[in-house]
Parts: sequence; C-alpha cells; structure tokens
Amino acid sequence: MAPVKKGILERLNAGEVVIGDGGFVFALEKRGYVKAGPWTPEASVTHPEAMRQLHREFLRAGSNVMQTFTFYASDDKLENRGNNLKVTGAQINEAACDLAREVANEGDALVAGGVSQTPSYLSCKSETEVRAIFKKQLDVFVRKNVDFLIAEYFEHVEEAEWAVQVLKTSGKPVAASLCIGPKGDMHGVSPGECAVRLVKAGAQIVGVNCHFDPMTCVETVKLMKEGVEKAGLKAHYMVQPLAFHTPDCNRQGFIDLPEFPFALEPRILTRWDMHKYAREAYKVGIRFIGGCCGFEPYHIRALAEELAPERGIIPAGSEKHGMWGSGLEMHTKPWVRARSRREYWEKILPASGRPKSASMSTPEGWGVTKGDAELLQHKEATTSQEMKHVLEVQKSKSTA
Repeated sequence: MAPVKKGILERLNAGEVVIGDGGFVFALEKRGYVKAGPWTPEASVTHPEAMRQLHREFLRAGSNVMQTFTFYASDDKLENRGNNLKVTGAQINEAACDLAREVANEGDALVAGGVSQTPSYLSCKSETEVRAIFKKQLDVFVRKNVDFLIAEYFEHVEEAEWAVQVLKTSGKPVAASLCIGPKGDMHGVSPGECAVRLVKAGAQIVGVNCHFDPMTCVETVKLMKEGVEKAGLKAHYMVQPLAFHTPDCNRQGFIDLPEFPFALEPRILTRWDMHKYAREAYKVGIRFIGGCCGFEPYHIRALAEELAPERGIIPAGSEKHGMWGSGLEMHTKPWVRARSRREYWEKILPASGRPKSASMSTPEGWGVTKGDAELLQHKEATTSQEMKHVLEVQKSKSTA
C-alpha cells in the first residue's frame, strides 16, 4: 500500500517549498488543443492524452501540485459568446480530476481543484447566481476527492471572497490567488486589503497568479503579506506568475498589451530568469512557488533546481540538464563548451534579434471592468455590429 502523502498545509506548516505547475491554457493552445479567445478546457475530455502528457512533464520537472485543468470550466463560460461546446462543465471537471489524480499518483504530488472568475460576475449577476456556479464545480471536486482547492485568476476581490466561502464548505484546505499587481484589484482595493479579506473569508493560502511577470508578482505578494501581518492574521503565501516580462503593463496586466496573446514570445523569460525569480520569492517568505501562462516544464525545472538545496531533492527532469549549463562541457564546439558555467548564464543579456522592435509597448488601457456595459456577456456569438463598435472604440482609444 502506497504511503499517505502529506497534505498541502502539512507541507507548508513544516516550512517545505511546494512547487506548482505551469500554464496549461497557453501551453495547450500552442500545441493545438485550446482555442485562444474562449480559453476553455474541453481538452480534458476531447484530448486526454495531451493533458496527461503535460501533467507528466510538469511532474518530471519538479511540480508538487497537479492542478486540474478546470480554468474557465463553468457552464456560463463554456457557452459564452457562441462557444456552444458539446461537453458540459461537469464532464470537463470530472475528466480533469481523473487525469490530474492519475499523474499525481505517479509521484509525490497533490491534486488541486480550481475555480476561476466568471462571465456572470462581470455581467453583474447576483451573488447567489455566482456562488451557485462555484458550488456546481465544487460538487465535482468533492466527489473526486481532490487534495485541496484553489480559487485563482480573480480580478475582483469580491468575487474571490465568494469563491473562497463556497470552497470552504468542503472542509478542504483553500488557496486564493488574484490576478492583480501592486496597484490592487480592478476596483482599486490594495493587495494588502485583498489578502486580509481573503484570509477572513477562509483562505489559508493567499497570493497572485497570471497577468504580471515574476518579480512584479513577488512584489505584490510581499504587499499582501505585509497587510495580513499588520492585521494580526496568519496565512501561507503563493505566487504563480506569467513567464513573460511585463514592465510596461498597467493595472489590467498583459491582456492590455498589443502583443496579447499571439506575439508575446519575445518577452519569454529564460530559465536563468526563473532561477532569480525562485530565489526572490523564497527570500520574501513565499513557499508555494509555481507558474501560469507561458510557463513550460523547463521553467518549472529551473525553479526546482534553484531551490534544490532547500528542498533536498533534484527533479527527475534534471537528469537531462546539467546545472547551470554544465552539460555543454560535452559540446563539440569549444566556444560553446566555454559557456558551461554559472557565471556566463547569470550575466547573459539575451538579444531579441528584432532590429525594429521597441523595448516596450503601450498598453491599450480601456479602463472598463465589472459594471461597465462593455463587459456584459451573452450566449450568442459576437455580431458584426458588436465588432464594428469594438473597433470604433479601439480606434478612439488609440488616437486619444
């Protein structure tokens, strides 16, 4: 009989470093299993082999957590703007739980069931209606007996509070992760206040994911930690940022960048950038460290390798990767062999190879959020008239 794994809170209470996984929607979109736009996770049902393989790659890279691929797996999102899928939210959530559990059992990993923000909230549906959406997903997670729960990718702390309160009814540990930066949520609630509200709602782990680069996210979680401690509360902290450099982003994050989502590759962090991120996150007291959009398994491996002294283990994926490029000692070319050292890669300043590219972009910054007529959602496909209106607004914003 396999030994019982330590739970998420047992690990964090013991001071252990928990390595999360990476960004499934972006990784699978690039592989041809997710459609950009709706970003819905029906691949858990339609292409389980792709899901299984990606989970395994993250596990091999050092991940301790297999998040169910249930991002945007609520029925109101699955049928939004003409998405009309032939699978239900329940089917996706069930399949995602089974796949995550199968791979987690192949190593020392836990399964986390996740819920995320909803079109219903943006459309100003009632609190009762929004809570019912989270409860529907939670029922599947409880039936499948996931190890803990994550409310992630919330732009508004109010909706995240509702999600946490619903998830807490399960009796399982709950983490809450907002997609905000140092300026706070979309209604201006500061990171510290957001964290306090999430802890009071019942979250034992709080932090941020997505929308911003690693160092920006670490800074945001640091502000959360300060707020929680000032309020006399206790929590564990998590961070799962983008794998893209975003120094030019505003409050909305990378979705305001003109390169989003199909031209972000020049912004991708190197594995060496990830070493710096992992160390900085650890230094400020964050112990649940992972990634979101743009993160590939080699990025997660870099986190695990940087924190190997603290964790006491090297990931299986490191069998094919010499620490700090030491494997290059076996290269046939002497000038490449000369790069097989930490000093070289720590100081590297990668070129873009794009002579006419600017170093930064100007975010579009429409400034609309929950309560604005522009964000009212509907089941029907976007009409040509709606697109004409959107393009007119975009033109007015760009010339303002």
